[in-house]
Amino acid sequence: MYYLGIDIGKNNHEAGFIQDDGSHVGKSVRFSNSREGFERLIHLIEERLPQEESFCIGMEATGHYWLALYSFLHEQGYILHVINPIQSDSLRNFHIRQQKTDSVDCFLIAEVIRFGKFTETHLADEDILVLRNLARFRESLKDSCADYKRQVITILDQVFPEYDKLFSNLFGESSKAFLKTYGTPEQTVDVNTRSLATLLRKASRGRHSTDKARELKEAASRSVGMTLCSDAFAFQIKILIEQIEFTEGQINEIEKKIDVQLKKLNSVIQTIPGVGPATGAIILGEIGDINRFSTPKKLVAFAGIDPTMNQSGNFTGKHNRLSKKGSPYLRRAVWMAAVVATRHDPVFKAFYEKKRSEGKSHGTAIGAASRKLLYTIHAVLKANKPYEVRLDTIP
Repeated sequence: MYYLGIDIGKNNHEAGFIQDDGSHVGKSVRFSNSREGFERLIHLIEERLPQEESFCIGMEATGHYWLALYSFLHEQGYILHVINPIQSDSLRNFHIRQQKTDSVDCFLIAEVIRFGKFTETHLADEDILVLRNLARFRESLKDSCADYKRQVITILDQVFPEYDKLFSNLFGESSKAFLKTYGTPEQTVDVNTRSLATLLRKASRGRHSTDKARELKEAASRSVGMTLCSDAFAFQIKILIEQIEFTEGQINEIEKKIDVQLKKLNSVIQTIPGVGPATGAIILGEIGDINRFSTPKKLVAFAGIDPTMNQSGNFTGKHNRLSKKGSPYLRRAVWMAAVVATRHDPVFKAFYEKKRSEGKSHGTAIGAASRKLLYTIHAVLKANKPYEVRLDTIP
């Protein structure tokens, strides 16, 4: 039996063979992340391996750079094992010289496969991959949108510090329409009340009009904001608001695609407390096939919501923290779902209140609720049955 380890990189990969006894078969070979490079790897396999000799291939799930090579080799019919980089790091720590080079790493990966003590990273089916990509893209756009909003707030704090008290929602339709047109106190003072009222009435669908226009003009006339570079600040606000509106439109389009994909999968994920379409898409996309987690404890570890243990001899640390290993997308989604569940679901609300009564902080109690939620997710997805409130489980 032969083992081919591949160290994954952005532009180039490194491949090395070992035999059953761990001995190397020649030196490692570097090949490019391209069709020509992949074909060179196939030629290397045919050149170095005896005919009809069985072998398997191992590679690390490094970012997204492994996917193209994985797809190519999978189509060629090769046996593939994709492992978490943490596992090869663990083996490296056993070596006296803890070197990390592409050449050393590819043989280490082959060793991990040879020992057989590894957990595979499975490529999900196409529907789950689509959902994962859409959900991650949505999260990226939401983060960008939040950043644009922070920039607007920073500018307003300088030029119009009174503004945050004038609208209940700083980025509601009325406020955005106003900021895009009259972003500074100087511009607001100069516009006549009727024009401003017309703008507000249209943006708010009749909720705001003359009274709000007068309130804005009064606040602008008494503003203590800086007046230097007001035109430049007004331009920045206008561009940022337009960027926010554009990004929010993109997010809406993605959410429509996510809804279609969720209906296609027909999952029971949204029956779980705190889980809506957005969080459900992230959870399903990140978990993939629930059967790869034999126990809920493994799912908790994958989400990085398992507490770390600080123990030595007779000492046991009291302030353990979340490991935060695994999928950050899943961890964030489950945490948000747990916050909602502890407010609206009787079981999770009682669980949260019990933790708080024990003296746990809010964050610690939500962390415990997140772990409980992952146990629930594991059970519901495994059984493929809707979540039901069990009053006998309320503490």
